[in-house]
Amino acid sequence: MEDGAIERVLIEEGRIRERVRELGAQIARDHAGRDAPLILVGILRGAVVFMADLIRAVEAPLTIDFIAVSSYGRSTKSSGVVRIFKDLNESIEGADVIIVEDIIDSGLTLSYLVDLLRRRNPASLRVCSFLFKERERDHDLVPIDYIGFRIPDEFVVGYGLDYAGFYRNLPYLGVLAPGAPPPG
Repeated sequence: MEDGAIERVLIEEGRIRERVRELGAQIARDHAGRDAPLILVGILRGAVVFMADLIRAVEAPLTIDFIAVSSYGRSTKSSGVVRIFKDLNESIEGADVIIVEDIIDSGLTLSYLVDLLRRRNPASLRVCSFLFKERERDHDLVPIDYIGFRIPDEFVVGYGLDYAGFYRNLPYLGVLAPGAPPPG
């Protein structure tokens, strides 16, 4: 498995596809009858794969935008400092916005983003995360409206999640082997 860097597969490709379809159907149901436009805001880069599959699963008119933030760099632990690298291209004022995240780990990045986007006056603001890491946190989390999978507190890669920029292209979610160096 990826030259020994993947300790084990945590979530198989087929289960991921099934769950993304379920989330898309739930989002479409929740947005039915709403007048506000639906905008899905993907968090670059980790959420790209999840978002691409999710928007195809939402049977409702929608637009997309992206914001790029990071609190990891080349580490397997969050630094706790959120940096914005790319902001939204369009206004979200008056829209029903769903933040599409790859993983909720410490929750600090998400809290920062929710606060930032709320100040831009959307009609509603929800959160959809592919993964929610089960771990102790030293602060309250913002509500997560849609969760793909709850996972243990392990460093995972694949399906858009990376280690030092690598492994995003794996079609499954795998646990990174302890001490695995980044490729290259």
